[in-house]
Amino acid sequence: MAKSISRKEFLSLVGLGAASAVVLSCVGCSKSSDGQGGGQNVTGPTGIDFTLDLTSSANAALLNNGGYLATQNVLVARTEAGAYIAVQQSCTHQNYPLVYAGSTQEFYCNNHGSAFTEAGVVKNSPASRNLTVYHTTLTGTSLRVYS
Repeated sequence: MAKSISRKEFLSLVGLGAASAVVLSCVGCSKSSDGQGGGQNVTGPTGIDFTLDLTSSANAALLNNGGYLATQNVLVARTEAGAYIAVQQSCTHQNYPLVYAGSTQEFYCNNHGSAFTEAGVVKNSPASRNLTVYHTTLTGTSLRVYS
């Protein structure tokens, strides 16, 4: 026969479980002993080779200078000057998605504030590793993105 527990014991166990979950989820953002962020130094995917049809409505953001989209773990953007650029989609600090700001000519992470130039070079920490940058080639209305 199963032993029953009191309501107080049950709530105590649930509380302990919840507290454990909170502590474990905070470990990833803790500082390391050298004072640097607990970053993962995330690298971009390799073997990238895909083509975007710029006449497709799914890729309409790339028709405007300053527009961008994320696909296949790559962030593809059109600079204010009209050039196409592509970098890994995730921040090198802790793998959060990046956004592109054409007006300031940078990629940035809303989570911890890292920023990168359009060439993928770190501008603001806590990221310490540059972004993986991919090649782009425009042929008519087809934009090829590749390693």
